[in-house]
Amino acid sequence: MDTVIEHDLETRLVLSPEQSIPVPARFTYHPDDPYAVHVAFHIGSDSPVHWTFARDLLVEGVFRPSGQGDVRVWPTRAGDRGTVCLALASPDGDALLEAPTAAVSAWLQHTLREVPPGREHERLGLDEALTVLLFPAWDDLAVPEPGADEPDEPGA
Repeated sequence: MDTVIEHDLETRLVLSPEQSIPVPARFTYHPDDPYAVHVAFHIGSDSPVHWTFARDLLVEGVFRPSGQGDVRVWPTRAGDRGTVCLALASPDGDALLEAPTAAVSAWLQHTLREVPPGREHERLGLDEALTVLLFPAWDDLAVPEPGADEPDEPGA
């Protein structure tokens, strides 16, 4: 069984250039879903807000601007500390969140050790599934005995 890699950290929801509020978040990586990262933002409601996006997007976004559309990630500095910005857009609204680069990078390193880049496809089991689909076990095939499908002779 693969190890789920989780890390709780405090992100900050940017309300204006001068104001932000803390938003606890849980970053989760499931090796059996190797291309994706899952983030649950706990915004004080009954259930957290969940986002799922490509792990590569976050890995690249730690170093340089990455993504387009609904999820964009880029590095910046907030005072003397590195920050990763996450811009999230949905039909319900947009949000800009900041997370400490060191914490995000450390969590990403755990995910990359568990499933190295370029090896994600090995965790999906596609080769095994295709083999089963294209070459089913011969033992499982029902092969009729010769003459088994022939009707009985009338009057015999």
